[in-house]
Amino acid sequence: MSAPMPRRLRPAGALALALAAAGCAVGPTYRPPAAVLTRPYLAAPPPAPPGLAAPALEAWWRGFGDPELTIVVERAAAGNQDIAQALARLRQSQALARAAGAALLPAASADAQGQGVRQSFEGPLGSIGRHLPGFRRDTGLYDLGAQASWDIDVFGGLRRGREAAVADARGEAARAQAVRLAVIADAADAYLSVRAAQGRLDVARRQAATEADLVGLLARQADQGVAPERELRQTRAALEAVQATIPPLMDALETSLNRLDVLMGAQPGTWRAELTAPSPVPSPPVLALSDGPADLMRRRPDVLAAEQRLVGANAKIGQAIAEYYPKVTISGLVGVESLDAGALLTPAALQAVGGGALRWRLFDFGRVDAEVARARGAQAEALAAWRATLLRASEEVEDAVVDLVQDQARARALERQIAELTIARRQAEQAYEGGVISLVEVRDADRDLLNAADQLVQAQAGADRAAVATYRALGGGWRPETSVKIASTN
Repeated sequence: MSAPMPRRLRPAGALALALAAAGCAVGPTYRPPAAVLTRPYLAAPPPAPPGLAAPALEAWWRGFGDPELTIVVERAAAGNQDIAQALARLRQSQALARAAGAALLPAASADAQGQGVRQSFEGPLGSIGRHLPGFRRDTGLYDLGAQASWDIDVFGGLRRGREAAVADARGEAARAQAVRLAVIADAADAYLSVRAAQGRLDVARRQAATEADLVGLLARQADQGVAPERELRQTRAALEAVQATIPPLMDALETSLNRLDVLMGAQPGTWRAELTAPSPVPSPPVLALSDGPADLMRRRPDVLAAEQRLVGANAKIGQAIAEYYPKVTISGLVGVESLDAGALLTPAALQAVGGGALRWRLFDFGRVDAEVARARGAQAEALAAWRATLLRASEEVEDAVVDLVQDQARARALERQIAELTIARRQAEQAYEGGVISLVEVRDADRDLLNAADQLVQAQAGADRAAVATYRALGGGWRPETSVKIASTN
């Protein structure tokens, strides 16, 4: 519920207005912004093979059918230190939300004390009192009591503050999920990079062996005067070119293995032995985009976090507007006080104090106006940020799907090329055995076949990594309905 915002109120009507406005919260009531994404995705995912279905978004990595990938992802989700930091930030924001809720309730405290005093006869009081009958040099003072105060949230400033704090905590919960999704996707990407580097290394070593065989053959022919030295040198240069591709691939493999260990929360080298045995690059899972871009508002943690920032900014407008109105506080104290400990709990020792206070910013030369204007500007910024986040999320999905489709199309073309080159290689070998061509031409056919195999590994790895990017862009990897709950702050 919102209340009008007067510039100034007469002090005489403050109490009446406070009572009338009790239970109201000034400022705008939050309403979710309208969706800016309504059309279906432009990109069309690859058609699903017969009998295969898309994996659940919550565990998309299982769709690759690679048990080792599943182990890597689950280790990263359990041990990654970025996730641990995000959860620690979440606990902090939840504590702040609870504190903001506690500000709505009365605060009470209890205290007790006792002291003994021995009066100096040489001091001002003792030098006079020592001559008076009944003067007591040794005295004591004992008191026991409890006091309470309550800031009555008449105009809802504290409630708006709690609303903003809860929104911050919910946004932090969404950001923690975003970190988890990023870590899972990074771990899967690093694992696929390992398998791609291993596959390309295998091809490169086979290429090097083929080139080395060809160098040996031409060297023998050159010694016999059958082959020109120029061909021998060209073949040696080709061998060195293939050898030169191996160090970068080894570097990519080593760095990907190190990256994987850190993502899993371990020192580099911890899990390396489990991944040293080469394994084929897995096929990407089936992709389904039936929900459409508007579903990103529910699935993408960064979009949810951006909306919670908008909720908090909206609440802070009311928090700023509440400064136009008076603040009411009531307080009280009850206790006992006595110079004699034995009389401390008697009716005569009872004392009580009750009161109220009113604080009102009557003259501030536009400070509240400026605070309200700033809060409204922050809310407009948060709204634009939410819309931009949603648009970027849709863009990421579109781009990732296009990459996936094109990489898979490239892989299919390369598979057809390899099939043709395999036949050509067999025919070249038959021609060589028939004495029609030389062994050099057979080795050239081997070279073409291995070059195509290297490109195929790259295309397959590209399709896999594009699939990971697509699932990450779709917000896969968690269940929105089971996200972290914010503790009640009522």
